Order: sequence, then structure tokens, then C-alpha cells
Amino acid sequence: MAEIVSLSKARKAKARAAKEAQAVENRVKFGRTKAEKALAEAEKALVDKRADAHKRDEDE
Repeated sequence: MAEIVSLSKARKAKARAAKEAQAVENRVKFGRTKAEKALAEAEKALVDKRADAHKRDEDE
């Protein structure tokens, strides 16, 4: 036979799991130090600069 499940407990457990997943995403997204943010920005600028250096001029 199937196990009897309380729907309210199941719904609350699902909501808790969703809330925890959102918290994990936020910790990854916003949980960086100022130095880490600056380093990521500098790396992005370097990549953009290198990509721009390889572009051809449209005038040629």
C-alpha cells in the first residue's frame, strides 16, 4: 500500500526547498567580496579589449 502523506507538510517542505535553492543562488550571485568583483571586472575588460583589437575596420 501507499504511504499516507500530509499534503500541508509536503507543500511546506517543497516551499522550504525552493526557498533554500533561491538562497544558494543569491549567495553565489551577491556573496562576492569587493576584490573578487574588481578582479572579475578587470578580467572582463581585458577580454573585451583583446576582442576589440582583433576586429577589422569596415573602411578597408
